[in-house]
Amino acid sequence: MTMMLRSLARPLERCLGLRAGGDALMWHADLKPHASGDYSIAVIQANKSLEDQSQVFTSPFGTYVGVYDGHGGPEASRFVNKHLFPFLHKFAAEQGGLSADVIKKAFSATEEEFLRLVKQSLPVRPRIASVGSCCLVGAISDDVLYVANLGDSRAVLGKRVSEDKMNKVAAERLSTDHNVGVEEVRKEVEALHPDDSQVVVYSRGVWRIKGIIQVSRSIGDVYLKKPDFYRDPSFNNLETLFPSKDQLLQQNPPSLLESSSHKTDF
Repeated sequence: MTMMLRSLARPLERCLGLRAGGDALMWHADLKPHASGDYSIAVIQANKSLEDQSQVFTSPFGTYVGVYDGHGGPEASRFVNKHLFPFLHKFAAEQGGLSADVIKKAFSATEEEFLRLVKQSLPVRPRIASVGSCCLVGAISDDVLYVANLGDSRAVLGKRVSEDKMNKVAAERLSTDHNVGVEEVRKEVEALHPDDSQVVVYSRGVWRIKGIIQVSRSIGDVYLKKPDFYRDPSFNNLETLFPSKDQLLQQNPPSLLESSSHKTDF
């Protein structure tokens, strides 16, 4: 009976943030003070294993917020969570502050380091080549807001528009979705593969690249970016996972917004 009551109480404890460690179905952290203001985080777990990560970090160069929506497994989002912000701090220190170039370099370095991990792990864990993560970062430095994105996680800014209690705040999208459900993105992918009429197909209720993945940019998903991986013998038993020998996802830099915070009126 005690064990049964304990199991019934766990979802509530997780929701209230009373338990630590392990994958939680739902949890949140109440507003807490930070260098650039208050923040809170909430998570609802959709999969048996939590594939997503998020973090808030302050350095002398700014305050960073990251949301990493993993797919295929948790390895890529956990890797980004561990490596991206240290790269941001390192490059900002080298260049004397945060900038759009620093952010792009940090994204690129994180991708290259994850690729190195995949190559090292391939003989014993070939499926790590199919793991990826969307990557959304917001940073505030010297009253400038930066938003960088790979994938379809979305940053939304709440702007005060009036003193009317009913319509006090308006939502403004700050990021660009890299998802083939967006017609412009779908045409972009199709233009890169003019000889493949099936590069984007409607499957299981949504548009997907090769019927597999909806996002056109990400960290990881190496099997869709590096055709040379098909020649590795580790993939002999994974043929159904790799339907094409073309480079299906591009290693593009993140879409990036840069805005003065006094104009956005946080």
